[in-house]
Amino acid sequence: MLKTSTRVLRKLKEKNNFDWYEWYELEEAFWNSSGRFLEDTREENRTIPPTLWIISTTDDGRKIKIVFIEKVNGDLEIKSAYEPNELEVKIYDKYTKNS
Repeated sequence: MLKTSTRVLRKLKEKNNFDWYEWYELEEAFWNSSGRFLEDTREENRTIPPTLWIISTTDDGRKIKIVFIEKVNGDLEIKSAYEPNELEVKIYDKYTKNS
């Protein structure tokens, strides 16, 4: 199950222009994803459990980068979500294609 905090929802709206009614797009993106998650290994973003991310598309073809933590109970806690830049798409494609 996708979950997040009120603080993160506020950040998504203020920083990433993402609104609560777009939450269904995150769910669509997860359903449409390949299931291949990448770990954010940058020192300043390391967490326990690890910070993971995907780039996937909604049913309408909108690309979204979703950053999250997989909890012990299987819930996915969203940390951020936004439209990915070209470099992020290239990195994701490089490490997830044919793997």
